[in-house]
Amino acid sequence: MVKPQAQVPELSVKTVDGPEWSLADQSPEHFTFVFFYRGYHCPICKSYLRSIDRKLSELTKMGINAVAISSDSEERAKRSKEEWKIQNLPIGYELSIENARQWGLYVSKSIKPEEPEVFSEPGLFVVRPDGELYAASIQTMPFTRPSIDELISGFDYIISNGYPGRGEA
Repeated sequence: MVKPQAQVPELSVKTVDGPEWSLADQSPEHFTFVFFYRGYHCPICKSYLRSIDRKLSELTKMGINAVAISSDSEERAKRSKEEWKIQNLPIGYELSIENARQWGLYVSKSIKPEEPEVFSEPGLFVVRPDGELYAASIQTMPFTRPSIDELISGFDYIISNGYPGRGEA
């Protein structure tokens, strides 16, 4: 498990319609918000990514970069971006299962024909510009994710009050 105030693992992925995305290359004012999603087969991921996409300019104004990443193939990631109408949020793909495990993500095996053989379950990570983990929320299944409005409200408080990362002990 990666604990707050510790360095996160390296992370680089290809992106749909864009260059390779690397966490090491990010230089936001405050945070990089990394959302790992299950993949194209997940209708809850569709709703969640769309909500983040709609609020991306608000996050950017707060000094926060964002990216969504899955273990999906390029084709499935492109279908997610196009069919889900994701216009602004970078969509990364081909996250290795090994890298997913390094981040502490849970991994599931397919139970339906439309699912990949193995894929990571959702997780969101808030990372400082120096690569230090500020906060994380990791799920074992697609349900119970914090809303983007709740996250933005929390980010506003954190930034305004210099609130430290917690859970490091």
